[in-house]
Amino acid sequence: MAGTDPAAAGWAGESEQGVPGGEGVPGDRAARRASTPGRASVRDIARVALRVGLPTLAGGVVVRRKQGVALAARLDADRHAVELLNELRRRYGPGPLHLRLAGRDIVLPLSAEDAQRVLDETPEPFTPAARLKRDALGHFQPHGVLISTGQERDERRAFTEDVLETGRHLHHLAPQFVRTVREEAGGLLAEAAAGAQGSGRLDWGTFDAAWWRIVRRVVLGDAARDDTTLTARLGRLRGFGNWSALVPTRATAGPRERFQQSLRAHLDRAEPGSLAEALARTPAKPGVDPAGQVPHWLFAFDAAGIAAARALALLATHPAQEQQVRNELVIPDLTRPQLLPYTRACVMESVRLWPTTPFLLRESTRETRWGEGTLPEGTAFLVYAPYFHRDGSAPYGDRFVPEIWLEGTAHTGPELVPFSAGPGVCPGEDLVLLVTSTLVAALMERHDFRLHGPDGLRADGPLPYTLNHFALRFSAAARP
Repeated sequence: MAGTDPAAAGWAGESEQGVPGGEGVPGDRAARRASTPGRASVRDIARVALRVGLPTLAGGVVVRRKQGVALAARLDADRHAVELLNELRRRYGPGPLHLRLAGRDIVLPLSAEDAQRVLDETPEPFTPAARLKRDALGHFQPHGVLISTGQERDERRAFTEDVLETGRHLHHLAPQFVRTVREEAGGLLAEAAAGAQGSGRLDWGTFDAAWWRIVRRVVLGDAARDDTTLTARLGRLRGFGNWSALVPTRATAGPRERFQQSLRAHLDRAEPGSLAEALARTPAKPGVDPAGQVPHWLFAFDAAGIAAARALALLATHPAQEQQVRNELVIPDLTRPQLLPYTRACVMESVRLWPTTPFLLRESTRETRWGEGTLPEGTAFLVYAPYFHRDGSAPYGDRFVPEIWLEGTAHTGPELVPFSAGPGVCPGEDLVLLVTSTLVAALMERHDFRLHGPDGLRADGPLPYTLNHFALRFSAAARP
């Protein structure tokens, strides 16, 4: 599932392909020279820290901060970050940009090929279990696959893929999941209609509360629907993750144990029709810690809710694409699981336009060769998704074009990574797209949506690089 990889739902989920510039490839030497890292000046290191790193940190890498996200959107921070990286690529060349910051070696790939190499060569020599990620996610998922290494990672990854049915568009529990989503969508619409003298207004807080009811039911079962204490405890631990440099995991042992006790009570029930049931039925090797994988699923579903709300905002402001979705919803029985390819593509587009995982973080486990240079063991590689999604090189870059996910355009190069890529690709991608597309379809099936905020989403102009989901406000009117 996508998360912020805080590269995030923050740090994103976990296909091998050939490595660019490999030995024996024609033109290998030229490719390797082109990929040689450029060492950034002190001034440019400061500019990258301020314009690329700081807005992401302010917005929250593990749990979003309302004020930080609002400020980043007001400044359209991602636009300035992308513009800076384009400038630095022109000046330093297409090779990775090497920064020495706070005593650490940090590298920003500036070409899609170099980014692909980092993601394809996961987990060796580029491990997702980077120190920064371990410190942040250890507060609530110390045994999660994303911060595991070696055999433990392999076994936990395989177990997670079995439970989530990675690579299968419709999970075998899809009928129950669709029922859950449609029930909660109906409740959300009824709540909107009942509020403010029947205005049909729907804000982020109302949407988010309904989304978490869906998530708790899908992951843990209907009995967990109203257990807001569980997700509040998770939210508190994620908040500690935002401050991982200052708050060691040993300091949050008490809150973590209380969260784990609450979670285990739901998992022990293994309610039929939930992922908890699938978890209980899936064989696990001794070191897997099945329950220890679930916090990341909950964490990553948070980012999926943001993506769904943004997709709804895009459709409310783009009549042509809205009509395409409505054409798809003519399907006779939407109460049964449906693939809904165009609606799924709309969700994918929302994540391309506004990545919920801005940074895909990896750390080298040994010295690595790049072009004519080398980078030391322990180098942190930050693949900045907004740069690759919207660097200005693609004609569709700043527009809402779901068709690129259907006609193959989005899959012809390595630059689009809404759910990460390579062996670390999000194992919950199909499940996330099932739940989010079903929700968008259920909301739009019999209602028209109008976006009242924030401004800037227009079908006849470029879309902002940063969108404050906390400010989303809709009205919903029943269709005649």
